[in-house]
Amino acid sequence: MWSKIAPARRELLESLVAEYAHHYAKGRTTLAIDGPDGAGKTRFADDLALAFDRAGFAVFRASVDDFHQPREHRYRAGRYSPDGYYRDAFNYSVLRRALIEPFRMGGSTGFQLAGFDRERDVPVESAWVTGPADAILIVDGVFLNRFELRGAWNFSIWLDADPKVRLGRMVEHDGADPSPKAESNLRYSEAQRLYVRDAHPNTTASAIVDNTDPDAPVRRFADYCSVKPAPQ
Repeated sequence: MWSKIAPARRELLESLVAEYAHHYAKGRTTLAIDGPDGAGKTRFADDLALAFDRAGFAVFRASVDDFHQPREHRYRAGRYSPDGYYRDAFNYSVLRRALIEPFRMGGSTGFQLAGFDRERDVPVESAWVTGPADAILIVDGVFLNRFELRGAWNFSIWLDADPKVRLGRMVEHDGADPSPKAESNLRYSEAQRLYVRDAHPNTTASAIVDNTDPDAPVRRFADYCSVKPAPQ
C-alpha cells in the first residue's frame, strides 16, 4: 500500500516517475532495476510500479529471476564460481524473445512475464499477456546492463547499498551465511566485480540510488557509485 511507504521513499519514487514520464510519456517502454544482490531491487521495483500506477500509467512487472538457466547449466563452472554466476545463471535469449521484444512490439502481440521455474528446474510457458499501446515494463535483477541486454532498456536504475546492509538482507531473507568470506557470498560479490568491470552499470545507469536506508533512499551521481568492498 502506498500509504505504508515512508515519505522520503515516496518522494524519491515520485521524482523518478516524473523524470521518466518527461521522456517516455507514450508507447511501450522498458525500465530496469539493476544492482548487486541484497540491494533491495525487488521491493524497489514493486514500489516504483505502484508509483507509476498512481500516476496513471499501465505497468507490468517481471524479474530476471524468472528467466534462469537450468541448474546443470548454471553450475557447470562450479557451484560457487563467481564467473559461472555472472556468465551462466540467466537465459537472456529467452528473456528477450519471450518478454522484452514482444512487449516492445505492442499491438496485440503477447508476451510472457516468466520463462523458467527455478524450484522445479524446468522451463515454463506462463500465460501470454497483452497490454495497452502505452505501457511500462519494469524488470528487476542482477546484471541487467550486460552486453546481451544492451538496447533492451529505455531507462535503468542502479540500486546499491552498504555491503554490510546487503549481506544482512541476504542473511535475513535468503538464509545466507553471515560471513562475507563464505564461498556462497563471494560467488555473488566477485561476480558483481566482474560485471562492473565489463559493463560499468554503476556509472552509466540513467539514475543511481543508494538504498542503504530503504525508508530514505538517496539519489546519487556517477562519480559516487561503485560496488563497495565486502565487509571484513
